[in-house]
Amino acid sequence: MTEPETARAAALLGQAPRVVVFTGAGMSAESGVPTFRDALTGLWQRYDPQALATPEAFHADPELVYGWYEWRRQTVRLAEPHAGHRAVAAIEKRVPQAVLVTQNVDDLHERAGSVAPLHLHGSLFAPRCSRCSHPVPVADDTTLEPTEGRRIPPPRCPRCAAPVRPGVVWFGEALPPEALEAAVEAAANCDLLLTVGTSGLVYPAAEIPQVAARRGATVIQINPLPTPLDEVSRVNLRGPAAQLLPALVRDAWHDPD
Repeated sequence: MTEPETARAAALLGQAPRVVVFTGAGMSAESGVPTFRDALTGLWQRYDPQALATPEAFHADPELVYGWYEWRRQTVRLAEPHAGHRAVAAIEKRVPQAVLVTQNVDDLHERAGSVAPLHLHGSLFAPRCSRCSHPVPVADDTTLEPTEGRRIPPPRCPRCAAPVRPGVVWFGEALPPEALEAAVEAAANCDLLLTVGTSGLVYPAAEIPQVAARRGATVIQINPLPTPLDEVSRVNLRGPAAQLLPALVRDAWHDPD
């Protein structure tokens, strides 16, 4: 990354009336959120996380799968949004037609001030009925130790009494159609798309920056390492989101801090 690249990206951002911010796992990792396979302890060391993230696994052993996701949710609760999350919220305030699209299942964007991010892969904080899909808010269990693996019986749906499942997208499931359609529409109509902390490998979500590029939008990428999105990005900034995003916001609108 060079100063001219940063200045160029900031100028492009400051001039764009319609902006999409697209975030991936690298954004959350900078807040200390374990990636899908990281920090496995206790009971979880005995299982392949990918094998737990399927409808079949939940049907076969709902207590095991629900416990795994409660562990993940409780772990996320200990993390805090970083300066990059707050910078994204600042972009949304500065650009009336800004849309935030995220692959992350945590609530760090919301806690940083983002109002209505489009969650392409669902959310750990939006459980729903496994049969009728009715949203079922679940109170936090403050006695649960995130570092301990536990089997936890899922609560029951108040409508149909079926077990409540985590509100995430499992392997073999389609992305939420409303969120995906809104994300594609935003990407197709934006002037600039800022992709942050995503590998560009997980489809169909990875298609979002490609849609923006095909429609003529400027794509700016923030990522410590090269990705397949390098080829469609007009500017590639190498480094952490927690440093680069606040700098972009500051320089784009000449904010003092």
